[in-house]
Amino acid sequence: MLLTLWKKDNEPATRAEEVALSNAVSLYIGKLKEESDIVPCFNTFYEFVGTEYRKVLEEKKVREKDFDIDGFLNVLEPYYKGGEYDYLLNSDKELDLLHKRFIVFEIDQIKEHAILFPVTTIIIMELFINKMRRLKGIRKMIVIEEAWKAIASANMASYIKYLYKTVRKFFGEAVVVTQEVEDIISSAIVKDSIINNSDCKILLDQRKFVNKFEQIQSLLGLTEKEKSQILSINQSNDPSRLYKEVWIGLGGTQSAVYATEVSTQEYLAYTTEESEKLEVRALAEKLGGDMEAAIRQLAEDKQENK
Repeated sequence: MLLTLWKKDNEPATRAEEVALSNAVSLYIGKLKEESDIVPCFNTFYEFVGTEYRKVLEEKKVREKDFDIDGFLNVLEPYYKGGEYDYLLNSDKELDLLHKRFIVFEIDQIKEHAILFPVTTIIIMELFINKMRRLKGIRKMIVIEEAWKAIASANMASYIKYLYKTVRKFFGEAVVVTQEVEDIISSAIVKDSIINNSDCKILLDQRKFVNKFEQIQSLLGLTEKEKSQILSINQSNDPSRLYKEVWIGLGGTQSAVYATEVSTQEYLAYTTEESEKLEVRALAEKLGGDMEAAIRQLAEDKQENK
């Protein structure tokens, strides 16, 4: 993460810089273990690098061209106290995310932010990798929704590539959800890793891509039978039932089209139709903000009017 903060525009770090940073972090962690009164945060790390670690570099006669400590501190100054982003890496809240069963990170508000988005996504990936390695014998899953923005960054793409290559070894799963297959294949860094390591592929209605489905078929390695199955989705649904079809393929050996049908209550809870969402919210307001009661009442009304 420090390299991501320090190196801009995907500028690669030299081996000497990587070693210097690794040594700085190791020495800082050692200091935390020896001196319990030090608060572990970016502020104290920044101060440690500028004072004690600077002396270490001077004693070892590390040249500036190998590791520019002043340049390093200058670039990271906005994350130090008093800086524009000093709140980002210096929280004093103790959150036990390791043992939380279900965590959602909503990052829509910062996805266009050139500074916060890459830093936040790297922190999220580091969190999952930590859980992946430390939680033994427990199934772990990371679901990256609308991943195109994340994999557009070379730093984030390398994390996703690492995940797909290692997650199974730690009893885990990595899932990428996207509305466009192009989002995944546009990144040369991850397309082979994701596609080749995804034994389970799930596709929804592909009718809008029918004129270019040959490209999708080739990229996903689909057979003619699988192509026919996918293009049959939602073509002859029973109009009296509220369901959608989905294609599921497992490792190229088994595939079929399935109907996904939920109760009226579940449908109203998760519908994305604006008119239906507004109907639920309007009734919930009349019922004192009780969404559950609103969904239950609407479901009963719809059942009675059938």
